[in-house]
Amino acid sequence: MSHHARQHAHQHAETRTRERRRRLAHEAARLMAESGIRDYHQAKLKAAERLGIHDDASLPRNREIEDALREYQRLFQRDSIDGLRQRREAALRAMEFFAEFEPRLVGPVLEGTADTRTPVALHLYSDDPDAAARHLDQHGIPAEARSRRLRLDRERSDDFPVWVFSAEDLAFDLTVLPLDVLRQAPLSSVDEKPMKRASASQLRQMLAEEEIAGYEVGE
Repeated sequence: MSHHARQHAHQHAETRTRERRRRLAHEAARLMAESGIRDYHQAKLKAAERLGIHDDASLPRNREIEDALREYQRLFQRDSIDGLRQRREAALRAMEFFAEFEPRLVGPVLEGTADTRTPVALHLYSDDPDAAARHLDQHGIPAEARSRRLRLDRERSDDFPVWVFSAEDLAFDLTVLPLDVLRQAPLSSVDEKPMKRASASQLRQMLAEEEIAGYEVGE
């Protein structure tokens, strides 16, 4: 086989793998959107089984599935788009309410992959782990206590208090972290990189930009 033919065969194989990855990412996104699977890894394996694709090179990365999920919701789930805006606006009100805790919006509501079942996830920062609970209590908001394990960096993982409550017909999920975690975001379970976070002012800016884009599209 000549060098040129080998190169051509290699490119062809790469294109085929890329195409399979794309199909897998879209199938995994569809499964997540329609059957409420929350776990990227599980959705990926289920999609591979369904499409009968079993080579590891064809498995998409979590971020590829996340992009496909956003696309799927834009095309097929208009209520998810409306629900996303509603959740972002509610997140901003909650962040104003928790202003003393330097709140940051994280997770699907920030990433743009939230659907009608997704809670608004906030990180609150305080060196007094009970301060957020007292704040909820003082305002008569009943909340359920949980805990969550987060990876702060490659070496450190820890369990942190979580408070879950409902307001405006939405679920809110608050993780309380020590103040020094504000400097560097915990690692995302999606891709092991520092989580995307938005402050209240960044979220306000996002909402304003979306509104302008919406007017331009003529919605």
